[in-house]
Amino acid sequence: VQLVESGGGLVQPGGSLRLSCAASGFTLDYYAIGWFRQAPGKEREGVSYFNSSDTNTYYADSVKGRFTISRDNAKSTVYLQMNSLKPEDTAVYYCAAAPTDLYSPYFFIQALYNYWGQGTQVTVSL
Repeated sequence: VQLVESGGGLVQPGGSLRLSCAASGFTLDYYAIGWFRQAPGKEREGVSYFNSSDTNTYYADSVKGRFTISRDNAKSTVYLQMNSLKPEDTAVYYCAAAPTDLYSPYFFIQALYNYWGQGTQVTVSL
């Protein structure tokens, strides 16, 4: 069972990146997905969530309107499209899978996610 993130890198403020999270060893369709990030010296925080049927999507206020979460079950891959990036978006980004759908205010309770990726670095800087 594995989640592998990719797509991170260095981008200028205002730029865009698309992160990918490829799943193997389990059926991604049945899992709710969360994206989290951890900036240097800070705790890991939730960024975006959607449930297994993609009917319930949630974004942290800090990224609302700029980030979009999506998935391609045929490719067992989840994406995080990040636009209008800001220096404060600099962090290591992680995807995680939860075996049951989550509801407010539990979207970003990390203990509820049983599969985690290794993270990908996103740096927003001139």
